[in-house]
Amino acid sequence: MKQSVQVLKKRKGIVKVIKDLCKGCGYCIEFCPVKVLEFSHDVNIKGYHYPIVKKGMEDKCIACKICEKYCPDFAIYIEEV
Repeated sequence: MKQSVQVLKKRKGIVKVIKDLCKGCGYCIEFCPVKVLEFSHDVNIKGYHYPIVKKGMEDKCIACKICEKYCPDFAIYIEEV
């Protein structure tokens, strides 16, 4: 009897930030399990540094969406690919 093998596809995501909603709390950066986020050097219209994806980490997001869940201002979201 043959057993079926389930192949799990790795989830990937694209980080989207609505920079002018961000208040720079850093929760998304702190709780990202793969540490793909960092603060930008630029500021938004409120004067806060907003999160960006680190250089070279653009394809490392695992679409766990923890950043979305922790963001108190709904300023970050993930598009699954």
